[in-house]
Amino acid sequence: MIIREEENPDLHARILEQNLLRQYDLLNNCIEIGLLRGPEAFDKFVLWALNQAAVANIIHYGGRYREEPIYVGDHIPPHFNEVENLMSRFFGFVHENWAISDNPMILPAYVLWRLNWIHPFVEGNGRTARAACYYVICMKVGGLLPGRRIVPERIRDNREPYYEALQEADKYWNDGHFNVDALANYLGELVEAQIMDKD
Repeated sequence: MIIREEENPDLHARILEQNLLRQYDLLNNCIEIGLLRGPEAFDKFVLWALNQAAVANIIHYGGRYREEPIYVGDHIPPHFNEVENLMSRFFGFVHENWAISDNPMILPAYVLWRLNWIHPFVEGNGRTARAACYYVICMKVGGLLPGRRIVPERIRDNREPYYEALQEADKYWNDGHFNVDALANYLGELVEAQIMDKD
């Protein structure tokens, strides 16, 4: 059962907002479990659950990797036949580099950028990427962060710097380099604002 935006825009918008609240509740549970189980608890099943929560009653195939092409503005995500392999490599990168970086925001920035780049789901990729990023932030700092408005909400409130940082990471990648520094710096500012509870 789904509701299409063109059928009832108000109900569609309300469902999206309610889905986000449910996703944030689920995210807190996932973080608590992850803190007990360690980095390997971050896997495709966590992402599938977070995506399903974000898109319930909006699309039929939430919580599964896409099996069709998808287009996002100027970005053309990889062919759907590559998604499973790219996501396996994504999780491998996260687990293998868990303790390497001096900057605790580099790995969350990678998660945020790479999930947006792969776009593994039919719908809700941005919402799922932001939730996964926050999961890794909390895991890296060792607990749930204080503050009323969490990082994913803060990204939604001011998307322009987010989009700019994603595009910068894309440019580096297209030139054969990996650099998510701008995104990491942006996330660091959002984490600080959350902890200080600044609007």
